[in-house]
Amino acid sequence: MASVRDLVLLTLCAAAIGCSSVHQPGQGDVPVAEPTMTVTPAGVASALRAAKPGEVIAVEPGVAPGDIYLSGIQGAEAQPITLRAADPNDPPVLEGGSEGMHLTDVSWLIIDGLRIRGASGNGLNIDDGGAFETPSHHVTLRNVTIENVGPDGNRDGLKLSGVVDFRVEGCTLRRWGSDGSGIDMVGCHRGVIESCQFEHDPGSMGSGVQAKGGASQVVVRRCDFRHAGSRAVNIGGSTDLEFFRPEPQGYEAKEITVEGCTFTGSLAPIAYVGVDGAIVRYNTLYRPGRWAVRILQETTVEGFVPCRNGRFTDNIVVFRSSEWASGGVNIGANTAPESFAFARNLWYCEDDPARSRPSLPVEENDGVYGVNPRLTDPAGGDFSLQEGSPAQGKGATSLR
Repeated sequence: MASVRDLVLLTLCAAAIGCSSVHQPGQGDVPVAEPTMTVTPAGVASALRAAKPGEVIAVEPGVAPGDIYLSGIQGAEAQPITLRAADPNDPPVLEGGSEGMHLTDVSWLIIDGLRIRGASGNGLNIDDGGAFETPSHHVTLRNVTIENVGPDGNRDGLKLSGVVDFRVEGCTLRRWGSDGSGIDMVGCHRGVIESCQFEHDPGSMGSGVQAKGGASQVVVRRCDFRHAGSRAVNIGGSTDLEFFRPEPQGYEAKEITVEGCTFTGSLAPIAYVGVDGAIVRYNTLYRPGRWAVRILQETTVEGFVPCRNGRFTDNIVVFRSSEWASGGVNIGANTAPESFAFARNLWYCEDDPARSRPSLPVEENDGVYGVNPRLTDPAGGDFSLQEGSPAQGKGATSLR
């Protein structure tokens, strides 16, 4: 079986050379490791605290209080520590507390099938303990559900600060804090978020995924965003300088890729904010609330580049004129919109096709305007293309 490190490196190699996808051994059919111990949800903290490399902790169904705080859980390469549901169809639950679980200074750790709900602060928090030069690393979260966090304020479903070489796959984030994120990353590097679902209430603020504080080389792939905050994916953001990891490099985010994702609602599904290079490709955006794209700069201290070098290609954008503003693209001050590139996107105003052409900061290459992409049932969440669709090769279902 491929190690966690192998899976991460294979995926990142694909992103680096521009491939749309890569075969990842074991993904989608991950063998279930035999447990070395079985515990109730109330025994999770003590089992993790005593765990040694290679051990597999199976957690029985049931509910236990949150507020689990642990530091220094260290697996090893090819011998990760695994915490998983004993019965994936009846996952263990951590409920309530100021945080469901907070892990500091961890490595080679897999969490699979856990459910966290009702935390008043963050649902699951993983960080480096403030030691920026020694981040938490090689962490995999798989089939984890985090819901009903907050609900008010800057409360995140999953908070990652100073985490590198990580995977978040098959996870579900529902209803995080009113100003928070489903997944918030500060100074995180070399990570993959794949096949996850983000769902909030229509009109919610915050974001579904946010990568800021010097984040780099993060891929968001094949995820489904449903009313996932005002900015469904916030590529960049605004971070106090002391929280950049390992130190400020002149950008909030760099080398971020968003591909093969579907978006329903949100004021702006995609926001480039203080970015120095990001790719958004092969996505389907359905009925954005105001804009398809925002280009913004929120960190304006000396030494930071203007938001620049974004790429928006091969996407499908379906909108309504009554919900559209500024031609679908919002450009803020202190940015470099002339450095962006738009290519091969299909733009369709479903209530007035003649108004489909967006107002872009640069000329688009091979754009398609006013042509119905013939999505199967977007209102019902089916974004596949009908037979004979003129959008073949574009949108989320075209990612290969």
